[in-house]
Order: sequence, then structure tokens, then C-alpha cells
Amino acid sequence: MLLIPKSKKFKKSQKGSLQNRITKTSPFFQLKGCVGLRAAASGRLTSKQLVSVKKIINKIIKKSGRLIMNLFPHLPVSKKPKEIRMGKGKGNVDRWVSKILAGSLLCEVYTISPPLALAALKAAQIRLPLKTRVVTNV
Repeated sequence: MLLIPKSKKFKKSQKGSLQNRITKTSPFFQLKGCVGLRAAASGRLTSKQLVSVKKIINKIIKKSGRLIMNLFPHLPVSKKPKEIRMGKGKGNVDRWVSKILAGSLLCEVYTISPPLALAALKAAQIRLPLKTRVVTNV
């Protein structure tokens, strides 16, 4: 099941800009859990990628910990069908993405065994197209 918003004011949106600045004052930059996954570069993550990260972390930590995702895909990305001529308006919504700034926390794991959480986040790093770092609160 993919992550999509229940309702939006406008069905389609423009791409917008993606700043590559790192600001540490936002609450999305402070680690509250035991172990977290921090983005080293800015970019966009799709709903499918976020679901696969969530699944693999929950599969490894099982019931010994709790996963908190700090992201939700709110931005629609449209795409025109193949073999359609230019013009005739904007295409239909193809996927939902989340903008990621460099230095922001993607997810946090609260657990009693940090080595297990480290293994789960290492497995999650493989499934992401961005460069990420595993950070600890210890």
C-alpha cells in the first residue's frame, strides 16, 4: 500500500526548487530516538521508496523497537503518457514524492538493542537513491 495524501487543495503542483542548505534549527534535524538515518544530500523520495524502507526496518527490528518516519509524500509529480504530442495541458499525477533537504532526519528507531537498529538502517540505506548516514544518540 503506497503512501498518498487523503486530500489536497489542488490536484497538481509545480516542481519548485530544492535548496541544498543545511540548517540545524528545525525539529527535523534533531535526533530524539536511539538511532536515526540522516540524509547527506538533498533530493526527492517517492512513496514506493518510503514504503520499502519502512518494511525492511520493521522486518529486522520486529517488536524489539519502534520506527518513526519523519517523512510523508505530499508533492504530486505528473507525467504525460507515451506517444502523446506536446501541448494539450499538464499530464496526470504519476507518483507522490517528498522533498528531502541535506541534513534532515528521514527516520528514527527507538529500541533496546542499538546493534539491531544499526543493521536495520544499514539495510534501509541500500534501498534509497540518496546518500545517507546512520547517526546515533549515544
